[in-house]
Amino acid sequence: MKNHSSRRDFLSVGLALPVAGIASSLGVCTESEQPAAKLSPVSSAKLSYRTLGRTGLKVTTVGFGCMLTSDPSVIERGADLGINYFDTARVYQQGNNERMVGVGLKRKRREIFLSTKTDATTTQGALDDLDTSLRELGTDYLDIWYLHAKSKPEDVTGELIEAQQRAKQQGKVRFIGVSTHAPKELIPWLVKKGATDVVLAIYNFTADQGVDPVLAEASKAGMGLVAMKVMAGGFRKVKPGDPLYPKLKRQGALLAALKWAVKNPHVHTTVPSMTDMDQLDENLRAMAELYTPGEEKLLAQHLEYITPFYCRTCGKCEGTCAKSLPVADMLRFLTYADGYGQFALGRGRFQELPAEVSAVRCQDCSRCTVSCPFGVRVPSQLSRAQELFA
Repeated sequence: MKNHSSRRDFLSVGLALPVAGIASSLGVCTESEQPAAKLSPVSSAKLSYRTLGRTGLKVTTVGFGCMLTSDPSVIERGADLGINYFDTARVYQQGNNERMVGVGLKRKRREIFLSTKTDATTTQGALDDLDTSLRELGTDYLDIWYLHAKSKPEDVTGELIEAQQRAKQQGKVRFIGVSTHAPKELIPWLVKKGATDVVLAIYNFTADQGVDPVLAEASKAGMGLVAMKVMAGGFRKVKPGDPLYPKLKRQGALLAALKWAVKNPHVHTTVPSMTDMDQLDENLRAMAELYTPGEEKLLAQHLEYITPFYCRTCGKCEGTCAKSLPVADMLRFLTYADGYGQFALGRGRFQELPAEVSAVRCQDCSRCTVSCPFGVRVPSQLSRAQELFA
């Protein structure tokens, strides 16, 4: 492993292009183009920290999920307020997200921990992704490099493990990880395998109770644990007038959801999405305020409201569709649009499905063979996804 204090010296020259120029090329407003925002003093944020497993990295319990962010000033502000863990991926915003994150973190790179992901399936493809990520982020190393969206042990191939180990030996990556929407199935195998330093896993107040023991065992084994999808679908973008608004817009529910995840001592940090300064300020409160019985009741109500729409990724629907639709994936794509307000992201993922899958129409079936044990209205939700994205 190379000495990273010396490796980081290159950041004194940083990115060659000015922030305004890159931001303009990404189609985002620069600070000078935006109206002045009312910002709280930097010193006002109360921070809490945990150690990210055997990596030894001392991370804020609320990190920054950059997937939906398009304004680098929000990321820069998060770093100024003390958030020190930032997560992106090669595929976010068709590659533009990494470039924007690099702009936002240029001044703070020495003070923060940065992760990105690859969804490549071969050694060379993954290493090529890594080199592109480093270039786009304006850095010569990553703190954590994840294999993206793996569900089963067979997804974490020998080729991909080889790519990660090679990158680590070359000093391009400090620690290696895997991201997953199936923590119960994959994490125990990763712990036994022993090649993974950090897991980024879906974890929120809708989680199967069986997930908590899995996280506890992984943490005991020294694995770093990062929680994603902590808002259980978000739904921050639902506006008055939208038919979903009365059910999904509950004051304080999303902050309560973040606090619920943070209170688990085996979750070392979280990566909620933040698209604006208001969300940033609200999420920071999760490090300063205790989770209360009133919020427990609020989340119970919120869960009742989102039940018909939100997939808990329990995996029990896998293989039950007569037309072989990937039900959980399609429900997740719909959540990108309805919950996060990211229609393009949802449509893009839908269009990556094989043609014979994306051509299926649920309305052509006389009876749905999928039954969600948690009450998701699968036929209507899948039909909506097909209508929106096809």
